[in-house]
Amino acid sequence: KQYTYVTIQNEKFLGASFTAHRQIIDEYAAKGYRYIGFLPTVQNDYGKIKEIDLIFEKDSPITK
Repeated sequence: KQYTYVTIQNEKFLGASFTAHRQIIDEYAAKGYRYIGFLPTVQNDYGKIKEIDLIFEKDSPITK
């Protein structure tokens, strides 16, 4: 498998909705990747997620 990570920053204020991930997931799906999950990579002192990595995978080309 081949994995790609896309970092998204949440610049919104408290309680604001976050939708930037939808376009990125659609974009990578069109490139042949499958969305498999996310990991929070930066949180503030109050536990609010400030940055996440979206994780995508696709089959690696077979090489000999």
